[in-house]
Amino acid sequence: MEKFLKSKSANYVLPIAATVVLLVLWELVVRLFKIPEFVLPAPSAILAAWSAWSGVVIQNSWVTLSNTLMGFAIALVTGLLLGFLIGYSKVAYTTLYPLLVGFNTIPKVALVPLLAIWFGIGTIPAVLTAFLLAFFTIAVNVALGLATVELEMQDVLKALGATKVEIFQKVGFPHSLPYLFASLKIAISQAFIGSVISETVASNKGLGYLIVSASSTFDIPLAFLCLIVLAIMGMVLYGICVAVEQRTVHWVR
Repeated sequence: MEKFLKSKSANYVLPIAATVVLLVLWELVVRLFKIPEFVLPAPSAILAAWSAWSGVVIQNSWVTLSNTLMGFAIALVTGLLLGFLIGYSKVAYTTLYPLLVGFNTIPKVALVPLLAIWFGIGTIPAVLTAFLLAFFTIAVNVALGLATVELEMQDVLKALGATKVEIFQKVGFPHSLPYLFASLKIAISQAFIGSVISETVASNKGLGYLIVSASSTFDIPLAFLCLIVLAIMGMVLYGICVAVEQRTVHWVR
């Protein structure tokens, strides 16, 4: 057993087995306690909803995925730039970091109606909400990675004649990579949350909109189906981040 737990196959077998057990227990509980479908649908009812609504769900999934990836990409670029600036500049840290913290405390769902007024319903509010939720995590973690570089190492490189750019290339950037990838795994989930929040309020397409529409007609199996699709997409993107991290910063392990 211990040998199996240390094998790579355990990383796939155990989560799949746990998912199967969860679905079986879910089905049994719904059937034994005769829970109404509009309260908690059984996995079999959700599967039936997939057969009936697969085309609509797939179409709206692409909308949510594209909104999420666009917001995440913008957050990645701006978060990297601002994180590097804050991490290397004491003036920028003192000036901008309090503003970032203050802005991050604002519930983003409160901004969605304003974004809808400014940009109309549709893609732009969803992308911006995804960006706003993912941006802060990336910027702060990149700045933290740069700020925690050992001063002794920087002093040694300066004594050897290295410029600030060379110090950044040889020490600063590699040191910030583990922090960056740790933030990306959180930020991609936050971006999904942002796009879905916006779609429930200021959109006429996407999985968030579909969940609201299904709930309004008491089609709860369809709403649960959308939630499961969201979870699957989130896990896939999380897995991609983990795979890229393992290839990029394998030296950390």
